[in-house]
Amino acid sequence: MPRYNAVARCRSLAGVSLAMTRRYIHYESAFEDFLRSEGVPYVAVDEARKAIFGGGKVKSFDFLVYGAGDVAWLADVKGRQFPYEHARGRRYWENWVTGEDLESLRQWQKTFGESFRAGFVFAYWLAGPESSWPATSVHPHRDRYYGFLAVSLDDYVAHCRRRSSSWDTFFMPRQAFRRVARSVATWWRDEDALGGLLPGGGVYNDGKVAKKGR
Repeated sequence: MPRYNAVARCRSLAGVSLAMTRRYIHYESAFEDFLRSEGVPYVAVDEARKAIFGGGKVKSFDFLVYGAGDVAWLADVKGRQFPYEHARGRRYWENWVTGEDLESLRQWQKTFGESFRAGFVFAYWLAGPESSWPATSVHPHRDRYYGFLAVSLDDYVAHCRRRSSSWDTFFMPRQAFRRVARSVATWWRDEDALGGLLPGGGVYNDGKVAKKGR
């Protein structure tokens, strides 16, 4: 689908505003800066306005990203710290989402139709020593460092499990996430050139640093 048609379609669907995204959220600001550094065409979506489906409100996605070929991605950015510090220690590759996130992206993917795919972009704020960072592309932004991994909505739904019924949250088990997630740059660049999720090593979910070539 030509790019101007994609933008026009996004404007026409349920009153979505194609304004600048919320810059006070540093994860989204960092991802937008990364898109610019990559020279990737994109549209930032204003989440302050929500679409109406069947009388109910649907959470908007964050970015419309033009991928390789005729594919455009409806990206929902999820900011997480890497590793996540908590009372019991550290957790790596936090990737939980809400039921609302899943249902809203499903609605958007269905509404936009062919040539559009929905997916999550997990924006990891890289903390701790550099030696513990994952071996994915690292992007500096405003004195912080980030890594961006993507999982399509279809892949997430196929592998996720319930995390909390009371909070209506879901997550992907660490082994499945490591197997399925890819650098978000694979949306617009050749995956073989990027090496997938953890090219040559990196930090796994248990906090162990993988050896080169593993």
